[in-house]
Amino acid sequence: MAKSGSLSIRVVEGRALPAKDVSGSSDPYCLVKVDDEVVARTATIWRSLSPFWGEEYTVHLPLDFHHLAFYVLDEDTVGHDDIIGKISLSKEAITADPRGIDSWINLSRVDPDAEVQGEVYLAVQLLDDARGRCLRCHVRQARDLAPRDISGTSDPFARVFWGSHSLETSTIKKTRFPHWDEVLELREAPGTMSSLRVELWDWDMVGKNDFLGMVEFTPQTLQQKPPNGWFRLLPFPRPEDSGGSLGALRLKVRLTEDRVLPSQYYQPLMEMLLESVQGPVEEDTTSPLAVLEELASGDCRQDLATKLVKLFLGRGLAGPFLDYLTRREVARTNDPNTLFRSNSLASKSMEQFMKLVGMRYLHEVLRPVVSRVFEEKKYMELDPCKMELNRSRRISFKGTPTEEQVRETSLGLLTGYLGSIVDAIVSSAGRCPLALRLAFKQLQRCVEKRFPGVEHQDAKYLATSGFLFLRFFAPAILTPKLFDLRDQHADPQTSRSLLLLAKAVQSIGNLGQQLGQGKELWLAPLHPFLLQSISRVRDFLDQLVDVDGDEEAGGPACALVQPSTIVREGFLLKRKEEPAGLATRFAFKKRYFRLSGQDLSYSKTPEWQVHSSIPVSCIRAVERVDEGAFQLPHVMQVVTQDGTRVPHTTYLQCKNVNDLNQWLSALRKASAPNQDKLTACHPGAFRSGRWTCCLQTERTAAGCSRTHSAVTLGDWSDPLDPDAEAQMVYRQLLLGRDQLRLKLLEDSSLDTDPELGPGKDSGATDETCTEVLAQQRAAITHLLQVLEDLEQAHEEFQKRGQGQVVL
Repeated sequence: MAKSGSLSIRVVEGRALPAKDVSGSSDPYCLVKVDDEVVARTATIWRSLSPFWGEEYTVHLPLDFHHLAFYVLDEDTVGHDDIIGKISLSKEAITADPRGIDSWINLSRVDPDAEVQGEVYLAVQLLDDARGRCLRCHVRQARDLAPRDISGTSDPFARVFWGSHSLETSTIKKTRFPHWDEVLELREAPGTMSSLRVELWDWDMVGKNDFLGMVEFTPQTLQQKPPNGWFRLLPFPRPEDSGGSLGALRLKVRLTEDRVLPSQYYQPLMEMLLESVQGPVEEDTTSPLAVLEELASGDCRQDLATKLVKLFLGRGLAGPFLDYLTRREVARTNDPNTLFRSNSLASKSMEQFMKLVGMRYLHEVLRPVVSRVFEEKKYMELDPCKMELNRSRRISFKGTPTEEQVRETSLGLLTGYLGSIVDAIVSSAGRCPLALRLAFKQLQRCVEKRFPGVEHQDAKYLATSGFLFLRFFAPAILTPKLFDLRDQHADPQTSRSLLLLAKAVQSIGNLGQQLGQGKELWLAPLHPFLLQSISRVRDFLDQLVDVDGDEEAGGPACALVQPSTIVREGFLLKRKEEPAGLATRFAFKKRYFRLSGQDLSYSKTPEWQVHSSIPVSCIRAVERVDEGAFQLPHVMQVVTQDGTRVPHTTYLQCKNVNDLNQWLSALRKASAPNQDKLTACHPGAFRSGRWTCCLQTERTAAGCSRTHSAVTLGDWSDPLDPDAEAQMVYRQLLLGRDQLRLKLLEDSSLDTDPELGPGKDSGATDETCTEVLAQQRAAITHLLQVLEDLEQAHEEFQKRGQGQVVL
């Protein structure tokens, strides 16, 4: 039985941060760490003590993770960045509430003695002889210790305490992966047994030694189960710091953990889900989809919509699934102007379907224009209340421009960018994925059937543009980073320009229905251009749905990303294992990399015809490299094995920490199906006859650090996983089990009510109602039985995992 876990993180904003710069402000950004590994870095918000980030991350991770930490730092152009404070959340704190954490949390001071990481390997024996009680502590090795020295390493030694006695190991210089292999023997007089404490320290020639972490074992543990294995290092116990003086962060964190059963256990539920989309819609109240639609609410609705879309995509039935939800939504809507404007399951499912199927199409259409806005950094503003005349002043003898001049200049720039956006969109019908076009065609048919007549002739256009423009194009323009259009968030000026462009695209998507209404009358200068664009958009929407409808939307069944599709590309610096005769810093050569499901290829330039490649099937590990290995940051390694079983390592340097995390994640996902992946590797490099990490002199020495193949960032390109998706659907249905039982009891009471007996009315209507009630009872009973079978299967597998059932 597979285990899965994912961490949904949203770094919303900060408040009351301390000023770290001489200007009386700060330039804060946030680092997100999972078990001491950086998984994300927010954008820097310049000159702000109350920054707003609004960044979201999904991290797939193993179930044995321990804690999540947020570090707030002040970015400095010269020197090291200043640490403002941190928030540390244990796994227990995150899971205390099933809904997760959604609150303001005070930042705490970063205490060096609390910044511990890594593990130590111990083997303890407790002996009794004529001289009394003897404890033998075999201190074998440690790994992934915190770097305490400026070189990025430490000089660790271990100190063992038992009762009133203590002993120390030797000191291993310049390593975070020491191998001691020393046995320390301590004796204690007969009587009450003491606890065993093992502390790790970094030796310093000048000043006091630095604390690296500790483990402690109670007398009961020593007697009943003497320690033997790897143990996570912990900080010294210290009083809780309530914080407050360093400001606070508003965070949203939710941990989803589950155990996924083998595929055959989900087959009955899958069959019921597939039957749901092929049955009558209006009368359906008891199918799994109808129950989910009623239950889904809040934050879980988007996750559920994503899982359902992926589940039906994998079966080639995304079209019927979306059509089922659309027909239900349309049937209960009386005003076409409110159609799909709420965050219903139907709206969220179509929104997630667009992201899953159409993200590459979105990139092709919008990336050129969005990149221009970022690179040109033009000042644009139409709102007189927000207009800053000095911002648009140029070096000339004409002085500060007037408000009218700024408005005219901004209008010209905005229409120029909008013209490029509209041109790119209306000429893109042929590039839009067929699955998406077919889904929109079904949507328009359904709306046109529900709202016929001349007075509702725009209803079908509004339904389609409401999704494509209001939920896809406009949000991507407003926040390009969240749609992978840019690596970083925009600065305040560019962000304002994007907001104006997004508002204009929304107005076009609304087909001009709300022009001149509301509070934003200052957008009036744009209205002529917007009205001219609306007729072009109608023609585009007609072209979009002008496709052969024989093939279902979303079918046939296939992966989200084909093996030949490029999932990530860009320039990286590449280094071979042993650059003969070259200095370290010049051993890295700039190459353009492309990653697909088949290989990782690279060449001198994107246009270069000659290229080399690494087959994805040969990748055995993708890991970070310590900065001290090459004295360079943001380096990763790709470990491969060919038919000779000889490992080869390719070192790649990324441009920043987010680029590093995204490449790590993409490579790990692409190589996830590979067999014989490494469980350990070296985070250093083999140089000058030894590994820089653990100082071992054998090139073939076993890895000294655990690999992290399960730690990836969630995004639209995540592979389909039918079992995990079915498991989430099952968990959601469990929440509505009591409602189903109550409904079953109500139907039974109606069937046996004497007032509705044959003496009252025994006509065809009663027979029809009785038949419908019987079908509903049968469907509810079947669904309840499927849920009960899955619950029993989970209990059985849990008992096996705990060793309570002998196989």
